[in-house]
Amino acid sequence: MNSVISKDGTRIVYDKIGEGPALILVAGAFSYRKFPQQVQLANLLSKHFTVYNYDRRGRGDSGDSLPYDIAREIEDLQALVEEAGGVAYVWGLSSGAALALLATEKGVNITKLVLHEPPFVVKAADPKPPKDFLKHTTDLIVAENRAEAVKYFMTKGMGAPSFVVGMMRMMPGVWSRLLDIAHTLPYDAALLDGYMDGKPLPSEQWKNVKIPTLVMEGTESPTSLRHSAQELAGVLPNAQLISKKGLGHTKKLNIKMISAELTAFLQSNS
Repeated sequence: MNSVISKDGTRIVYDKIGEGPALILVAGAFSYRKFPQQVQLANLLSKHFTVYNYDRRGRGDSGDSLPYDIAREIEDLQALVEEAGGVAYVWGLSSGAALALLATEKGVNITKLVLHEPPFVVKAADPKPPKDFLKHTTDLIVAENRAEAVKYFMTKGMGAPSFVVGMMRMMPGVWSRLLDIAHTLPYDAALLDGYMDGKPLPSEQWKNVKIPTLVMEGTESPTSLRHSAQELAGVLPNAQLISKKGLGHTKKLNIKMISAELTAFLQSNS
């Protein structure tokens, strides 16, 4: 276990494994560096890269500083890039992809970017969370109602059927991990706020994200995630889209496929 101090003094913990160019993994909602599939992915990628697998603030062993601000999470990623030698590749999953994209737009020195199914909602007909999604998620956490926050985020934000949450409640190990990390759900909601309204993405906002970017989507994924990936690949100046069965993230991640596609892109001359 290693750590770096972010700009605001928050301690960010990470694991470092492998040799080669630096690659930072940015997890999505409910995930953290010790999440089994995150560890498996880091281990596979370590054959080709020096992998930095970190706990986003408020998760796992990392510290936190309130009130939350997206700018602080960007500074956390910047601190890790500096720790990695000043430049790095970055892979972001789901809301982690949104964070990685925002960090790139703000000038964090990322040389290649992989955005894995960012959960934007870009079509009016696609399912959207309630307009007060961020506020209600935050209110549930302030009221220390973690269980309801997990259920609300999963069903209203991620579109999961209620029975899925019920099944998770019957798996004590899984449910306890979700509850442990529930207080960070407003952070993920904040990262997505304004990008889940069923409107086209603001292309002008991303015009300076000129680095080579891979947008990944699973052909088995919900339509809204596929629309998001396809539109994002279209508005970014130097992006390519890969669509394959098995690249979805709403079920168990296909770690071998993700690792293979990541490695091929990051080692290419594009």
